[in-house]
Amino acid sequence: MIIWINGAFGSGKTQTSYELHRRIPNSVVFDPEKTGFFINKNIPTELSKPDFQDHSVWRELNYTTLKYIASEYNGVIIVPMTIVNPQYFEEIITKLRKDRVVVNHFVLWASKETLIKRLRSRGESKHSWGALQIERCIEGLSNDIFKHRIETEHMSIERIAETIASMLDIRLLDDNRSKLSKRWDRIKIQIKQL
Repeated sequence: MIIWINGAFGSGKTQTSYELHRRIPNSVVFDPEKTGFFINKNIPTELSKPDFQDHSVWRELNYTTLKYIASEYNGVIIVPMTIVNPQYFEEIITKLRKDRVVVNHFVLWASKETLIKRLRSRGESKHSWGALQIERCIEGLSNDIFKHRIETEHMSIERIAETIASMLDIRLLDDNRSKLSKRWDRIKIQIKQL
């Protein structure tokens, strides 16, 4: 089973994904962004595009890799990735579903103001790449193809993960960490993403 966590930048995709991973035994986080970095680093400069998702090879590599993992791995695959283009959604998620891979897709939704506030809390300015994509993300994710929207405006990461698990009838491991330990785990994930 794949759990795809979609949403605008600052919506909590990565933190939610790692919270689910920490609390779902036999799970793995697969990050399609790393495929994009690989492509950008290994192609001639003149072939570069502002958004690596616009490379058809990015979509094909992620589809093929996820299909492979799903066929070989007896666990939950958690994918934190913003996709707002319906065609790209079709080329990866719909194609996986047609191949009988179970893909549960969720959009973490929040207002523009909240997204900007969250981005600033992690050190990004209102002119960062993620902040400049918010309008495009909100508009794109309003399309009906992007179903299972979770309003996260006033939800903690733990609550978002619990909501997703409940919708999928997955029992999460108990969370016995202290507030300080939770905060430290969040910081480590943010540093890892840099």
